Amino acid sequence: MAGLPQEYGPWGRVYDLFRRWQCNGTWQRIFTALEAQADAKDLITWDINGDSTIVRAHQHAAGTRKGEPPEGAARRRRHRAGRPRP
Repeated sequence: MAGLPQEYGPWGRVYDLFRRWQCNGTWQRIFTALEAQADAKDLITWDINGDSTIVRAHQHAAGTRKGEPPEGAARRRRHRAGRPRP
């Protein structure tokens, strides 16, 4: 791999180590420790912003295969079937 310094060794070994640390929680512990240090030095602002925007995707953008009914369509049909028609 062109962007990897030679002293790190083969890219496959680097990737294996990365994955091992990811699976055993090493990266999470490193992040938590760095976050605690930054918070102790008041380098983090803990402002929270909530957004109630609802974004809906078109049924074709939501992974529905061609010819399949959209998710929930069968439930709606069953619900409508039990109601008397006006």
